Amino acid sequence: MYSMPNLPTKFSEPAREIDIVHHTDVLVVGSGPGGLAAALAAARCGVQVTLVERFGCFGGNLTVVGVEGFAWYRHEQTVEANGIGREFEERAKAMGAAVPESQSLSYEIDSEGFKLVADRLVEEAGIHPMLHRLFVAPIMDGDTICGIIVESKAGREAILARRVIDATGDADVAQRAGAPTRTTPVEQMQAASVMFHLAGVDKKAFLAGVRADPQTYKDWSTGEWEIETSGKEDAMFSPFLAKPFAQAIRDGVIPKHLNTIAGTWGAMHDTGELTYMNLVHLAGCDGTDPDSLTRFEIEGRRQAMLAIDALRRYTPGCAGARLRNFGMTIGIRDTRKIDAVYNMTENDVRNEARFDDSVGIYPEFIDGYGVLIIPTTGRYMHVPYRCMLPRQVQNLLVTGRAIGGDRIAHAATRNMACCAVAGQGAGIAAALSVKSGCDFADVNIAALQTELARQGVRYR
Repeated sequence: MYSMPNLPTKFSEPAREIDIVHHTDVLVVGSGPGGLAAALAAARCGVQVTLVERFGCFGGNLTVVGVEGFAWYRHEQTVEANGIGREFEERAKAMGAAVPESQSLSYEIDSEGFKLVADRLVEEAGIHPMLHRLFVAPIMDGDTICGIIVESKAGREAILARRVIDATGDADVAQRAGAPTRTTPVEQMQAASVMFHLAGVDKKAFLAGVRADPQTYKDWSTGEWEIETSGKEDAMFSPFLAKPFAQAIRDGVIPKHLNTIAGTWGAMHDTGELTYMNLVHLAGCDGTDPDSLTRFEIEGRRQAMLAIDALRRYTPGCAGARLRNFGMTIGIRDTRKIDAVYNMTENDVRNEARFDDSVGIYPEFIDGYGVLIIPTTGRYMHVPYRCMLPRQVQNLLVTGRAIGGDRIAHAATRNMACCAVAGQGAGIAAALSVKSGCDFADVNIAALQTELARQGVRYR
């Protein structure tokens, strides 16, 4: 039998010169809610800002993944920071890219329409956009980051910056720059999801079916999952779908081992579109491993089609449903986090933590690791600046879902609206650091909070 010869396991890349294609004051790597908010906040402070993104649009989870429920936690007593995160929602409404959300007092942001919203925001702020560029390496001077190397259709390019904000979601820049990071063990990572949207749904029949059999957050505890709530959530309405898939398993339409297909829908449109279908949950997907991502992208689409078949058979109004589109990429909830100067704790997010270096407040909303708490009582926590400060690397901040914290803290801070709160604080800090010539660790917190207030952020 033929066998492969012994092959080398390493390749030495020849040294080469890389063109420096751009200089900037503040470089933001990644344009999800955290990165986009950081870039806008810094630009509004009057410094030069460049926003690097690996895809062809800004918005991250909102646009690329298709997670349209930006503030689905909001209820009458919810207290929020407002700021740029709220601006995303208001601008989307003004541009016809948002509809009332089904389970809250928020608006569901249209993932396609928000691409245009983000374009407009970036243009208005004077941010230099650099799409279609993948971060591959930091440019270091000892322990100080001076810029990044990107890869694109143009080959390798260098971008130099006075300050860098890592908003990659996976702490890619920080980890490669030498900052200590922690990666959740794969078997403990929150499941990944492939989002999709439907067309061809009979709105009247679908909503009549929902009214006839309303679901609550208590129903999230199925045979496969056990969800811990605070109790007050149990009787609240949730746009939850599980029964069609359980019936499909009983009838052999879905294989028995796929008992994690269940979840929520977002909005039912007059046009027959049923959007933000969050039904596919992929345990064991490692968002830092491209082979794992490849396998689960394909598996997620397969499971989505099984879910659509079950909806057609067992859900009122869905007999004529068809796939409208998938998100551009799989949605990742949990990978690396930095070991920050301060790592947030479960106690912080459950018990209204207060910090002198707060960059914004966030309601008591926890969603992940089997915990669900909806903010209906006015309780909120502070998000501290120090949780974005990596150790051992100068001129670098990390924002978005990779900020420092334990598991349950991450179940709160990973949410898009919290990423925007942290991002706005990071962007202002970067601008102040540039203007004063100080390192991020020495940014004047009083000045930071004064600018946060000027930009409409509640931080106390």
